[in-house]
Amino acid sequence: MLTLAILIPMLGALALVLSPGLGHEKARWLSIGASVLSFACLIIVWALFRIGEEAPAFQSVAEVPWIPSLGVAWRVGVDGMSLALSLMSGVLFIACIAWPMEHPDRPIAYYAWFLFLESVSLGLFLVLDLLLFYVFFDLSLVGMFFLIGRWGHDGAERAALKFFIYTLAGSLAILLAIIGLVLSVDPITFDMRTLIAAQPLAGMDLRGGLILLGFMVGFAVKTPLFPVHTWLPPAHVMAPGPVSAILAGVLLKMGTYGMVRIPLQMLRESFAAYAFPIALFALASILWGAVVALGQTNLKRRIAYTSVNHMGYTVLGIAAAGAMLAGAENARSLALTGAVVEMVAHGLITGALFLIAGGFWARSQTYDLDAFGGLAGVAPKLTVAAVIAAFASLGLPGLAGFVAEVQIFVGAFAVFPVIAAIGLLGILITAALFLRLLQQVFFGDLPTARKGFPDLSRREGAILSVLLFLVVLIGIYPRWLLDLIGSATRAIVGGS
Repeated sequence: MLTLAILIPMLGALALVLSPGLGHEKARWLSIGASVLSFACLIIVWALFRIGEEAPAFQSVAEVPWIPSLGVAWRVGVDGMSLALSLMSGVLFIACIAWPMEHPDRPIAYYAWFLFLESVSLGLFLVLDLLLFYVFFDLSLVGMFFLIGRWGHDGAERAALKFFIYTLAGSLAILLAIIGLVLSVDPITFDMRTLIAAQPLAGMDLRGGLILLGFMVGFAVKTPLFPVHTWLPPAHVMAPGPVSAILAGVLLKMGTYGMVRIPLQMLRESFAAYAFPIALFALASILWGAVVALGQTNLKRRIAYTSVNHMGYTVLGIAAAGAMLAGAENARSLALTGAVVEMVAHGLITGALFLIAGGFWARSQTYDLDAFGGLAGVAPKLTVAAVIAAFASLGLPGLAGFVAEVQIFVGAFAVFPVIAAIGLLGILITAALFLRLLQQVFFGDLPTARKGFPDLSRREGAILSVLLFLVVLIGIYPRWLLDLIGSATRAIVGGS
């Protein structure tokens, strides 16, 4: 089922490429169908997934030898963390493919690249082979590069190039670290499960620290963390709304997922030795992202900088989980659970926010916050969707963001109390920037140029309703998600 979940979107992309005469609507429905079928495979895996102390760490495992001399194979499998992220990604890809194109030209290529990106994104979360992980990590750059560069706004080519160069440089650091890691095992293997069990660099301070540095630099660029985040705002501003939603909702999670799966799990001693500096970088991202977002007058740039802020929360939880502080196992597990919930919640919330931003561009051709005001009177459905998404992003109780952040900070306080206390300022600033955004855009006087501003269409309303329903469901009844994710995080922290 996991292999099918990866292959179906790729086959859908191939079918689109081989059908150049297909119309826009047929191409869109074929793409939606491929995404839905892929998601259905993930639902089946979820239905069969077992939770409990006797359940294996990785389930639905399949393995086919590929390069036996290097220990490389087609290995797929999921734990609660990767399954939760895959399910979130599947939902978001369906939503973004179904969302109206901002520039309805070359629809076949547009939807083909979306399906290609879905295939490699799911592949990254589902594979258990380190070489395949790297292959899918790099291929995701290709899909996003073309979606930004070919369907973005004026100047998108430059933003796409900056995105590609930055993240490719980060992936090369990861490749060097992977080589150093697998050469520490005899016989050589790329099997993630074997590397997690072997802990091959335990006791090697210098070598372990250098390999950890390679992984953390590469994943920090992808996440992104301060100060290697500068590629993110221009990429978001120039990308179409649905592409921004995938960039923030799925691709950024590759960085934080990679931090957990590889350095945290495979380099426990080295990660624990450097957990405090990692937490400091997380704190810098929390504060810098929030403060800079507050000063933005461009809607897309403001949302983009909040992603730097929220990914800082996630990395703070990961750093706390890897600190290996004696007697703090429950707090560390709680922090890691919160970090993974934050990945899922941020994907849904920020995905919705970027789709809303795309709706603004489609209606007005601008992201300038000063160009709006009083839209609550003419676009009530859009207002309700934006208010729910904004309140969820600022961490209002009863919504998904709160469930994640309260666990991160409760866990982090037991490990890094001063850093966690200072990090709370980020939540305060985030609340201020979103409340100010809502007041500026939806309330006050309606500009003359916005008197005919259209409300959400039926399709847009349906898509946002699904995403925001999940945000509310996680906020009100998070147990179904916490049980799934907790099954993985307890095993990860317990293994240290």
